[in-house]
Amino acid sequence: MKSKATLKQIAKELGVSVSTVSKALNDSPEISEPTKIKIQEYAKLKNYKPNSIGLNLKNRSTRTIGVIIPNILNSFFAKVFTGIEKVADEKGYKVITCISNESLEKEINMLEMLSNGTIDGFILSISEEAQKLQQYGHFKSIINDGTPIVMFDRIADEINCDKVIVDDLDSAVNATEHLLKTGCKKIALLSSIDNLSVGKLRAQGFYEAMKKHNVTVDDSLVILTENSEDFNDKIGGFFIKNKPDGVFALDEHASVTAMKLGIQNGYKIPQELSLIGFADGVWSRRMTPSLSTVSQHGPEIGEVATKMLIEKLESKDEVYTHRTTVIKTELRQRDSTKKL
Repeated sequence: MKSKATLKQIAKELGVSVSTVSKALNDSPEISEPTKIKIQEYAKLKNYKPNSIGLNLKNRSTRTIGVIIPNILNSFFAKVFTGIEKVADEKGYKVITCISNESLEKEINMLEMLSNGTIDGFILSISEEAQKLQQYGHFKSIINDGTPIVMFDRIADEINCDKVIVDDLDSAVNATEHLLKTGCKKIALLSSIDNLSVGKLRAQGFYEAMKKHNVTVDDSLVILTENSEDFNDKIGGFFIKNKPDGVFALDEHASVTAMKLGIQNGYKIPQELSLIGFADGVWSRRMTPSLSTVSQHGPEIGEVATKMLIEKLESKDEVYTHRTTVIKTELRQRDSTKKL
């Protein structure tokens, strides 16, 4: 049995755009008769079959949004999805969700699978592997083929699309300053996401805050790793050896691990050790003592991203300016930090 060709394959082999192929196969008067005949005959030769739930790109009438999330076990992404689903449902759109599991290959395959008429546009956060390798060509290809993308949280500056981010750098500055204001002198910086754009921005915010307040950063108090396994290897014995009086952790794993080890090593929290984590999952509230966190407002990010995508899908404008929306975070003070 011959494999079925896709719109993208036909467009590439004939040297035309996906939009031109789609219009020609739908007998659009916008396409000249010779070009239309050439494309239709080639599609027939290549055994092309239109997607049963997808119509032409111009109409974008599947009313379905593709969502690609890097890690479903991360409570932040789960919260973002609740916001996406809420707005999509209100606007009459369906949602197809895929999990990249931080894999570049899976991310590419999902984009290609869904962009062939199944969905109208994507909402996504970039996989860890894509950011580590700085490989973003698959996003550019999808956008050039006429499928809009809205990126959230983990983004790539070189991709021209709408984006929704949180103020990672400023919120890290504020969190670090809060620790300094409560009297912390030896603040540890802990991260298991140093290969991600958000991790780098949060670390940058920490260093800027320390410099702003003329506090020298002790390198022995800094652990920046690219995954939880390496972090676990390096954090052993950290509190006994370095005796920090404050911790700023840049992700949920580092936050929860630091709290656990601090308690195990006999620190009184927050009298002897204050902690702020860049996370706001259920563990932060359920721990004893509860963990002060930087809340990223996940549901709001999902709602804003979905509204931006639907606005673009339903816009009549031929020229569309790409926007970046910044969602403000909130420092939620709980029992792991001293009250100001």
